[in-house]
Amino acid sequence: MHIVLGGTGQVGSATARALLRRGEPVTLVTRNADRAANKAADLRAAGARVAVTDIRDVAALRELFRSGKRAFLLNPPADPAGDSDREERATVTAIIAALEGSGLEKLVAASTYGARSGEPCGDLTVLHEFEEKLRAQAIPAAINRGAYYMSNWGGMLAPLRATGKLPSFFPAELKLPMVAPEDLGDAAAQRLLEPVGEKDLRHIEGPERYSAEDVAQAVSACLKMPVAVETIPRGAWEATFKRFGFSDKSAASYACMTAAVVDGEIEEPDDPLRGPTSLHRYIRNLVG
Repeated sequence: MHIVLGGTGQVGSATARALLRRGEPVTLVTRNADRAANKAADLRAAGARVAVTDIRDVAALRELFRSGKRAFLLNPPADPAGDSDREERATVTAIIAALEGSGLEKLVAASTYGARSGEPCGDLTVLHEFEEKLRAQAIPAAINRGAYYMSNWGGMLAPLRATGKLPSFFPAELKLPMVAPEDLGDAAAQRLLEPVGEKDLRHIEGPERYSAEDVAQAVSACLKMPVAVETIPRGAWEATFKRFGFSDKSAASYACMTAAVVDGEIEEPDDPLRGPTSLHRYIRNLVG
């Protein structure tokens, strides 16, 4: 049995689907009963078990882990209206504590390009801490660092349809490594099925690099309407995040992460694992 955290989210559900396609037994772990009912119906129909559990409940999560042999670990994003760094670090601590005495034989964890130590900087520092704590515990842990999620552009579609403008924190022509959630899920499933000793750090991205302008062109082609990139200037990043409902601390943390991308501080691996899903294909399926 494979235990999949964040099983109704983008990457977690993609991992579950990839395992189910391979005939593997899967238990999805989600913290939201409504989301489990709405998002996991197809996965349940395909044979997945769904467990609704607060992953901060260490005893309950450990008990779930004991029902499986291998687990996909994903630290779900916290509500940015609060202190997202503090909340996500607390979740990391709970997941690591639940692993002790779980009996699991192998872990595969989702991390991010550019994970690093230092002052709070969104996923970069939270997931670096996650990686380090996984390496320090006893169960063999394989880590997949994913590129910028193509799905991050999905939240822009509703206002874009009304205005014809694609807001972007990145310069319009800046090429970035991006990856579709289904490719991350497929890579995670493959690693779960590899021998226990296979635990090297891997980087996952799409077939090529893309820019905000590429996203605009893909959306324009799918919606058959003109789309222009509207770049948000650096001085307005935090204020823009706050307009989206972020707290002061979360806005500063996400702005730090954005700056790391724009300023070229994210590592570019020489030989990443490249998934097959192109940006245009992803956008076409998203617009649907």
